[in-house]
Order: sequence, then C-alpha cells, then structure tokens
Amino acid sequence: MAAGARPIVWGIAGSDSGAGAGLQADLKAVHAFGVHGCTAVAAVTAQNSVAVTRVEPVSAELLDAQLAALAQDMPPHAIKTGLLGSVDNVRVVCQWVDRLRAQGLPVALVVDPVLGASTGTAFADDAVCQAYVTELLPRATLVTPNRAEAIRLGLAEPTAQQALRAQGVSLCITGGDADDAQASDWFSGPQATGWLSLPRVATNHHHGTGCTFASTAAAALASGYCVADAVVLAKMATTHALRHAYAAGQGAGPVQALPDFAQHIDNLPAFTLPGATAPLAMHALQSFAPLSNPALGVYAVVDSAAWVRRVLQSGIRTVQLRIKDPTEPTLVAQIAESIAIARATPGAQLFINDHWQLALQHGAYGVHLGQEDLDTVDLDALRKAGIRLGLSTHSYWEVARAWALRPSYIACGPIFATQSKDMPWIPQGLDNLRYWANVLPLPVVGIAGIDASNVAEVAATGAASAAVISAITKAEDPQGACQALLAGFKRLL
Repeated sequence: MAAGARPIVWGIAGSDSGAGAGLQADLKAVHAFGVHGCTAVAAVTAQNSVAVTRVEPVSAELLDAQLAALAQDMPPHAIKTGLLGSVDNVRVVCQWVDRLRAQGLPVALVVDPVLGASTGTAFADDAVCQAYVTELLPRATLVTPNRAEAIRLGLAEPTAQQALRAQGVSLCITGGDADDAQASDWFSGPQATGWLSLPRVATNHHHGTGCTFASTAAAALASGYCVADAVVLAKMATTHALRHAYAAGQGAGPVQALPDFAQHIDNLPAFTLPGATAPLAMHALQSFAPLSNPALGVYAVVDSAAWVRRVLQSGIRTVQLRIKDPTEPTLVAQIAESIAIARATPGAQLFINDHWQLALQHGAYGVHLGQEDLDTVDLDALRKAGIRLGLSTHSYWEVARAWALRPSYIACGPIFATQSKDMPWIPQGLDNLRYWANVLPLPVVGIAGIDASNVAEVAATGAASAAVISAITKAEDPQGACQALLAGFKRLL
C-alpha cells in the first residue's frame, strides 16, 4: 500500500434503491471507518422502506468483470459480501478470493449471509444457501449472520461452530433480530469466545444494521485489527449508527454510521469471561471499589518487599508487587511484609500481582491481574472484600472484557517496546493511550517501555499513571531514577 493510502474494502452485494441497506449502507460504514470502499453490484433490488418489490441478480460475467476491473487498479485488503443473488455469483466471489490470495494478498473475507429482507422478502433459495455453506463460508475470515440466518445455514449448533473454527473461520451471530432488552452477539474466534452485549437502542429505524456491522468489521480487518477487535469495533459502530438512525419513508429508516463511533464509552460492549454460558445482564454489572487516589502517577512495579519499601521511601505512592514464580519460598512473607509497609505509608496504594488468594488472605489494598488470570480468579470474593482491581489489556476486545468487570483501573500496553517481558503485541504508542484515557471513565495506566525520557509524554496523554519497571529496578541510582520519573510525570501536566 502506498504511503498515506487508505486500506481498500470491496463490497460485493445488492444495490438498495432506497439506500437503507446493501451497497449504499456498506459505503457509508466503511467511509465512517476511514477506509476506501469499492462496490461490485451482485444484484439490483427495487425497494423502499416498506417493501422489496423486485430482486434481479446480475450475470456472473458482469460481476466477474467488475471484480477484474477493481483488481487491476484497487486490490482489496478485505472483501465484504452481502446479497449475492445466485449460485454462479457465489462461485465468482470464491474464485476471486482464491485468485487474490494466490497472488500473496492477505485478503480478509467477511461474509454477511443476506438471505432475506427485514420486510420479509426472500433473497436466497436452498441452492444458494448450500453454495454458501460448502463454498463461500470455508473461505471466510468472519461470518456475521443474524440468529435466523445462522439457523438456516446450520451455524447455530456448537458442532457446526467447531467445524468453522477448525477451518480458521470466525463466527459472530448478531442478536439484532432478537426481542430482548439488550443486544447480545455471540462471537467465536481465535482470540476469544463469548458474548458481546449492550443495551438495545430504542428506535424504530434499523434498516442496514447487518450491513453496517459486517462492513465495519471488514474495514477494521483491512486496517490491521485482529478478528476479535474487528467485531468489537463493528458492535460500537452499529450501536452508534442506531443511535443516529432517522426516518426516511413510511417504514423503518436507515441507520447512520458516523466517524466518531469509537469515541463514546456508551458504545463499548461488555464482553463475557471465558466459559460464560449466557450474556451479561447489563443492568446488573457491579463495580469494584474506586481508588483512594485515582491520580496514581508513577507506578513502580517491583519484585520484593525490600523494593516496595525503597520506592515508597523515594516518594512514589503507587506500587505493584510482582513475583511471578508461585513456588518462590518467601512469597507469603514478601506479600505480608509489603502490605504492612504500604499500610504504614500515608497515601500508598499497593497492588499484588496475580496472587489474589494471598492478597485476599492478608487484606491487601489492591490486586492486579492479567487477562489469563480471569479464567480462575474469584472476582466476587475480591469485590465483596473491597479490594481494588486493576486489569491489563492490549487490544479492543480485552478492554471490552475488562470494562465488563468495572475494575478500579485499566492498564493499557505495551505503550513502547520493552525488554522486561516477551510481548506478542505490537506497541500501541502514545496515541492509543491518549484514546483510551479520553474514552474510559476510570483511571488508565500506561505500561511497558516507559522511562525518564518519555514519562512526561505519557502523562501528557491524560493517562492517570505510568507503570515503570526496568527504569527503576535496573537503574544505577534507583533513588535518583524515582525522583526523575516523578518530576517528569508532573512536568507536562
């Protein structure tokens, strides 16, 4: 991709003469995301907000010619399909996906299996459905049926979902067609599996929600996001589009995708923990105790009680005891001593990393957990004990899962490259930290690669804290390093 060029998404779908769904909705969604949308018409519909009066697939030859023209000049980073209209058109799409990938292009394919209109008109017969299942879906990166479409395609059963996963295909069954107080989508992908939920938007205007969801997911994949992140962003964009839907005609009006969809915390869904069998009840989410001082400032991460004492004596007031080895013979003593030291230091906020049971046993002020710890921790016990909770996150879907727990703070990273830990994630940088500090209504901690040379820039993002490890523990003069970090964090505030 040329420097400064936008990622390209092909929309292959039907044209909606009422401009509420189909290619017209696809274009609005991908442009709101900031990518360039191209269109290939697979079918032409005569419709308005009340009814679809005619559907006519284009010939396979014409669809092929459109895709050939696009491939010559604007090859895609992602393809989103909607109404395809015929078995022959399904096969043309499959051929082009294979051809592009064979050329070395990592083209993501999002399949929105549009089988009928919300007004009741059928768009796909049994032969088209069979072509979807046997030919198109195995090539997909992500499939986004609503519940009725998932049932018709045989994707509602766990065995079918497992078969898709075995083929490397992610599935998101959207819940927009259900009659529930909240909109919950079931996601199964390589990063995570679970329910994404938000309160249902009270509107009669919902035309194009499925198109908007799938197109935004394709735009996110084209922009380099993983599938789980793409689904979270699609959920945010679709919810925001529903909030800004409007009347056009006598029936359900169109949703309106807007570029600021990711700037509003009300659009961030709650994502269930691993093993959840049902969506979260949004009205019943419980918060952890708030921090005594949300302005955490410089956050020292150390591995012994002696270091806890040392950094507290230097003036730092936020500390994490991080002893990763559970077989460390002095573990219990180190935790107990660290808690006692912090209690004796006015304004100290000490978090115990990972060892939540010992933290609970010794009456710790706070606990910090990674995403991998959420499988086994007793969150209710921590919440009832009034223990503050901090959670690490590295991506949209991890923030959505953390946000569902309403912790005391959320840590985002890695901000910069770091040598203290082998990180599988690309550094997020200051812009991403600034984004989360502005969006999340709780303290945000930046972590990884922070030292005296960049701590002021971290503070300038609006983050409540900068977590530091090596810049303190490996410094020749730890006392001086602590003072420099404290001064640097305050400098640009």
